Amino acid sequence: MSKNYASSTWCLNELVLILEQHRKFNQIVIPIFYHVEPTVVRNLTGSFKVGMDKHRKKMLETEFIEDIVTDIYRQLGVLLRSILSQDPHLIGIDYSINFLSSWLQDGSEHTADILTILGMGGIGKTSLAKHVYKLHFREFNRSSFVENISRRCVEQSNGFLHVQKQLCDDISKASLNPVHDLSVYTSTIENTLARKKVFIVLDDIDNLDQLDVLLGNKGFHPGSKIIITTKDATLTERCALFNPQVQPKHTKHNLKSLYVTDSLKLLCLHAFKCEDLKEGYEAVSYDIVNYCQGHPLALKVLGRSLHNRVVAYWEDCIKGLKKEPCSYINNVLKMSFKSLPSKNDKELFKHIACFFVGKDRDLTKTILKACNINTRSGITHLTDRCLLHIDWNNMLSMHSLIQEMGRDAVCQESPEKPWKRSRLWCHEESFKVLKHKKARGVILGKGNILGLSLDMRMLEKEKLRGSSELKTASFSNMDCLMILHLDYVQINGPYENFPEELIWLRMCGFPLKSIPSELPMENLVALDMSYGNIESFDVSCSNPQPLEDDRLLGSLKILDLSYCYKLNCIAGFCELPTLESLFLRNCTNLIEVSESIDHCDELVFIDLSYCKELRMLPRMLAKLKKVKKLVLDGCNIGELAMEVVQEIRNGNPIVSMPKCVRSLPRLKWLSLGRCDMWVSIEHPPRTLKDFTLQASKSVLDGPKSLIQKIAFDPEMSPLRLWLPLNDLAGSSIDIEGMIKIQPIAGVDDTILCSLGWRNLEFINKRRVGTYHYKRGPEGSQTQMYYEFGIFSTIYGGKLMPTWIRRRSKEPSISFTIPSSPKRLTGLNFCYVHTLYFPYWRSKIQDGNSEYPYHQLLFLPYIRISNITKNLTWIYKHYIDMVNVGGKSLTFLSHWMFGDNEMEAGDQLTIFIRQELEDNDYRYNIRECGVRLVYDNDDGINEKEEDPLSYYKSWNHIIGGDLSPFHLTTQEYNLQNKFFPWYTTLELGPNQPHPFIARSVLYKGHERLFKAFSQKNSNTRGRAIELLIGHKMYQNRSNYNLAMEGLINYTSSFQGVAAAFISFWLALENL
Repeated sequence: MSKNYASSTWCLNELVLILEQHRKFNQIVIPIFYHVEPTVVRNLTGSFKVGMDKHRKKMLETEFIEDIVTDIYRQLGVLLRSILSQDPHLIGIDYSINFLSSWLQDGSEHTADILTILGMGGIGKTSLAKHVYKLHFREFNRSSFVENISRRCVEQSNGFLHVQKQLCDDISKASLNPVHDLSVYTSTIENTLARKKVFIVLDDIDNLDQLDVLLGNKGFHPGSKIIITTKDATLTERCALFNPQVQPKHTKHNLKSLYVTDSLKLLCLHAFKCEDLKEGYEAVSYDIVNYCQGHPLALKVLGRSLHNRVVAYWEDCIKGLKKEPCSYINNVLKMSFKSLPSKNDKELFKHIACFFVGKDRDLTKTILKACNINTRSGITHLTDRCLLHIDWNNMLSMHSLIQEMGRDAVCQESPEKPWKRSRLWCHEESFKVLKHKKARGVILGKGNILGLSLDMRMLEKEKLRGSSELKTASFSNMDCLMILHLDYVQINGPYENFPEELIWLRMCGFPLKSIPSELPMENLVALDMSYGNIESFDVSCSNPQPLEDDRLLGSLKILDLSYCYKLNCIAGFCELPTLESLFLRNCTNLIEVSESIDHCDELVFIDLSYCKELRMLPRMLAKLKKVKKLVLDGCNIGELAMEVVQEIRNGNPIVSMPKCVRSLPRLKWLSLGRCDMWVSIEHPPRTLKDFTLQASKSVLDGPKSLIQKIAFDPEMSPLRLWLPLNDLAGSSIDIEGMIKIQPIAGVDDTILCSLGWRNLEFINKRRVGTYHYKRGPEGSQTQMYYEFGIFSTIYGGKLMPTWIRRRSKEPSISFTIPSSPKRLTGLNFCYVHTLYFPYWRSKIQDGNSEYPYHQLLFLPYIRISNITKNLTWIYKHYIDMVNVGGKSLTFLSHWMFGDNEMEAGDQLTIFIRQELEDNDYRYNIRECGVRLVYDNDDGINEKEEDPLSYYKSWNHIIGGDLSPFHLTTQEYNLQNKFFPWYTTLELGPNQPHPFIARSVLYKGHERLFKAFSQKNSNTRGRAIELLIGHKMYQNRSNYNLAMEGLINYTSSFQGVAAAFISFWLALENL
């Protein structure tokens, strides 16, 4: 320090930096005094006093006041956010709040960000956006929340001008004089947006013009944040703001329905003014939750209407909702329907709502294309507007309230006269229209009805009032009828007057032995005669009862004769040139499939499962070049051409992949059941997407299966492999490119060190067991699992490794990656999971022994989001269920991230969420933590070979090719479906049963079918009791009937539970 040191601003700033380094990093500071006494500096006298006085005069008090105000404002904001975050009415959206908050707090000042909140009407988009806005708007100098834009534009005079003025006033911080020209407001808004950093929420946008008028096309000032709520997934990206070369960063956030637990809490909050169920209201509460299917608005509206009402009133309300939906909820949902861009899309929506929910998308497209409906763009428009969802197995699904709204739209075509509607799906109304002469007289020559569905099992006999038989004349002159479902209907009379324009004819339980020759089928695209009495099917002239016209089935693409137990042969394929799908499942007396099948050049799917009398497949099968799916479960094939199958033994004991199967050029789906002698699975076709291998009952009861090797070609795309992995020989398995499992005690130390896993000896003493049907819980060595570039292990207890230091007591953690001179190579994430069952106890019986109570835990999924890079990975472990002896388990994982996935300065959010939950199954994330792993953290020399090189060589891992697991923009669902897990629970006869299972499509007994469809809690409880008691599975026919009905109730969690349990119990008796 010299005499003039205090006069130099640069010197003083340097001194501040030196002292900060000393405070933060404990660096040594040695002062050197040059021609100045230390007392002069200490007491600020002489030249130091003069220099400091000059600085004081230059400084303004307003700058200090501004800093003080800013600090107080920040601290008050933290307190306010803490208060707002405890809003009791916000249930089930914790992850969404955390995700949006992290997105808003991302420190990027170089670009503007747009986030679109997507979801069906009433799902909570506005509530979420409003809550997040209240939490964070104080962090921006200019902000605006514009609510209900679409409704205001429609309902208010000059509504668009009022919306523009509100936005303009908010972001300009001034009240402008009203004008009557949209372009004036648009110009002012876009100029402000280009110059100022803003935070804007535009709620309920439903068309492109609204965005272009409200935001203009000049872009945003860097650092601005825009949130848009909409029901249209493609809307934001089509607006003018995305036309310039420098586009804003765009993130999409899909808002889903609430889980059962959260649904119950929300219902109780509005019905009982607390989050707990009221005694005596359990069953009716579950019925309301089942009806609402996790829809927040419906839960709120119905909850408020049922406040202070007796149980009988609740029951009447439920009955009334089945007949007529709540108008308020229906009107909210109908806004999405009205916004569909074309008549084609609206007609498609009605068709799906009435007839195609739960049907395969490809089947739906094939049928409706023949009905002159454009499904290619139409299905896309419906999914974009959250009106339709495509399940992982390609099935069309629709929220029950959305489906109800679509069917109500059809009802409104003629509320009092169903015969004047375009579609009839209500079985009682269909029967009345076909039975009553007055209605038929009105229909005659009118041709209003496009589709009709009638299932006689759904009608109560006491309400039929006479004979249940119908006359074929009932269908005369239905000129426009294209879709006709007549299940288990007795029809008398000639079929020559049946509608000629039929595209899809389904007659399950058809009573005749053959298809009537006079039945007009020139335009048929899909024919379903399953569960019928047909003995032979041959459309060629060689058939004893041939169809008269060679062209009758020339357009047929889908033929389903499944469960026709009397069918013994099928031939005449030369007359089916356009056939694409052939279903012959469970035709237990089928002994021959004609060699003429080689004429079906378009054939894609063949299902011959459980055709037990079929001893030989046609030799010409290998000539079919377009086959993608082949199902041979439960067959007893004993003689095949060598070019069809290479290795086969009596009783179908296949030991390896047949060469003919490996040579099929387009095969995508292969299922082989009850093949207990498999020793290897090597090099299936590269096109394969799904492969199922089922063990028989004897294998489940007996020793482990013989599978020793599973290998796929490296170039293969990922596939779903359904295997009984618990039965695999040994305790280790390596399914190349998919998953590797081995005891962690046998893993090389260099690998564990590369993962940053140290001092893990204690976990081998904390084993958990996988859970196996029939044998009950099994202990096992602590395993290490590897898939998708993620290593993981699971062990009992609540002890996290000590080197996990960044921790959170919540089921989520957010942080910014700090800078480091080392290269980031991965991330270790760990959580502790506690659980308890307040009502249920699980008991598994095996022979004469009985297993004690065990806790069965469904593992949650982990969602890691890089907010800065707009990347998200959702990981669901391949193990669904774990048997826990205590009350806690710990999950430890290592994610192999690289520079392309995350780097210093990136904002990360990690969230844990239970996929399956209910009111009786309680869980809690006690703690979670994260630790970043850097290069050379393991102390390994850089010149040494990378211990993880084998794992990094896999194709479908983080940093590799994850395109097959792509969900939306930059979002990946990392989940392998290997095999189902099985469990049994003790269920009381009159209790609600909120146990949930996944991927259930099963059927049920006629009596139970009605019980489930009527959704009567007492009858339903008895139905479940019968299912578990095996009283309905004494023979195959009862089983088939049983499995058919439950599919109609699986939309509810109780129905899924019953179907899940009944299915696996039924398997024992097959």
